Amino acid sequence: MSQERRLGGIGTSILFENDRVRIWELRLAPGEHSDVHRHELDHVLIQISGDRIAVRPEPDSEGPYREYLDAEVVPGAVIPVGPGGVETAVNTGRRPYLEVIVELKPA
Repeated sequence: MSQERRLGGIGTSILFENDRVRIWELRLAPGEHSDVHRHELDHVLIQISGDRIAVRPEPDSEGPYREYLDAEVVPGAVIPVGPGGVETAVNTGRRPYLEVIVELKPA
């Protein structure tokens, strides 16, 4: 018998939400990781600060990141991402990581 997986939020806190968007903040200390979460909506990642971030996808992830990815943070980078990802974000850097995630709700 398998245990049911518990998914968390895609960010640390929700900054704003209306009928069109949900905006999250993701803050991770060096070595810290987010909850395992699922991206149900198209979204945009906006990197604010940090030096390295990784995504650790789950085996059942259907998003664009299917393999572990560790990358340099580029403050100001805007990264559009489709739905379907089941993953954990990991701060693999030496500096605190800050990102804003804008989920785009269907019209």
